[in-house]
Amino acid sequence: MTEHVDPVADPQTRTVRICADRCTTCIFRPGNLMHLAPGRLARLIAQAIAGEGHIVCHDTLGTGAGSICAGYAAHPQGAERSLALRLVRAGALCATFTGPAATAIPTSETP
Repeated sequence: MTEHVDPVADPQTRTVRICADRCTTCIFRPGNLMHLAPGRLARLIAQAIAGEGHIVCHDTLGTGAGSICAGYAAHPQGAERSLALRLVRAGALCATFTGPAATAIPTSETP
């Protein structure tokens, strides 16, 4: 069974929400701050890459407006394989940056 994840795209505005910076407990920060089981992060990354998807920031889960994790957006393979991020780079969709650091980054900029 597939678990529900809040969408990161808004089809009406043709935008993709991306966290402007890693949250304080980001799974991509050193130290396993989210207490993931051994190998869980590697499996999440592999699954997202294989499906041309992304990892949604845990701070945005359940909000109805998920955002692509800044750590995943910075991951070399993740950024290249994510369909949403590729569409932003191609100009087919626009990026909207979310989170506390979002005010420092213009919304027209791509990751």
